[in-house]
Amino acid sequence: ALDYVSALLVYTKGESLMEERTIYDVVIIGSGPGGMTAALYTSRANLKTLILEKGVPGGELLNTSDVENYPGFPTISGPELADNMYKGAMQFGAEYAYGHVSKIELEGDLKVITAGKKTYYAYAVVIATGSYHRKLEVPGEEEYAGRGVSYCAVCDGAFFKDKKIFVIGGGDSAVEEGTYLTQFGKSVTIVHRRDQLRAQKVLQDRAFANEKIDFLWNSVVEEFVGDGSKITGVRVKDVNTGEVTTHDADGVFIYVGLLPVSDPFKDLNITDAEGWIVTNEQMETSIPGIFAVGDVRQKTLRQITTAVGDGGQAGHMVYNYVEEVKEKLAK
Repeated sequence: ALDYVSALLVYTKGESLMEERTIYDVVIIGSGPGGMTAALYTSRANLKTLILEKGVPGGELLNTSDVENYPGFPTISGPELADNMYKGAMQFGAEYAYGHVSKIELEGDLKVITAGKKTYYAYAVVIATGSYHRKLEVPGEEEYAGRGVSYCAVCDGAFFKDKKIFVIGGGDSAVEEGTYLTQFGKSVTIVHRRDQLRAQKVLQDRAFANEKIDFLWNSVVEEFVGDGSKITGVRVKDVNTGEVTTHDADGVFIYVGLLPVSDPFKDLNITDAEGWIVTNEQMETSIPGIFAVGDVRQKTLRQITTAVGDGGQAGHMVYNYVEEVKEKLAK
């Protein structure tokens, strides 16, 4: 039987020398809320767990100033919540290592994970790499991120009660979130580069019928203007006339696309055409032993709470999978 807890002696390809390979029960790629929750569940189940992360633990939580919609905390800063989650994830012996994963390969019951010059081996993998918002790449966007510039209406909409809100984009997300924001803002202006929306007709109809919503057509953002501490306005260019105007704004929500961090896994054929990883409700991909959680999944709502739920489900399923593999190898 293989020693699946610590190390496996195998022959290197083309050589007679023996090398020792540390084998983990599970390697979790990414340390956002979903990844850290999965690590909490697997390590608590006494599985040898490794978290691989290319940056600081927390994911998008680190870019969130205040969290008001996470159960148990009336309000908490994103970094503080990330720190709490990290401590919880590590309390049962999970390991943590820096690593920028470039690929996963299959070797029998093992998954071979390449991260820089290092190679890791595991029976199961949980992909928790998340997603990122496509940015406008205009002056002021980075400077005022979290200080008036946001990419999540559900997260930050309540901070702009009775304020002037701008929404950038014309697809489903922009129009739907713009309508959502009217319950908070004094007014909502949707800025779109074309003369008609790309959103579903039912979403358009709702927006057009809402008295709080108006539109800037054929327009693109040139710059976000602020006073050094918060955003105060949006400079907009008419793509037809070239005219540039500045509009007062207290908050801006950008919805020009969300992209999954899934490039290292595309050769596994577990993503859809847009790169989102496809799983079932048990967080299983089409490859046994490879799971995905959180914002990298093909799903409709991407929130801290949904990522945590994904992580708990994946942790439970990983335990079942690893136990089955161990039973097979012990025979």
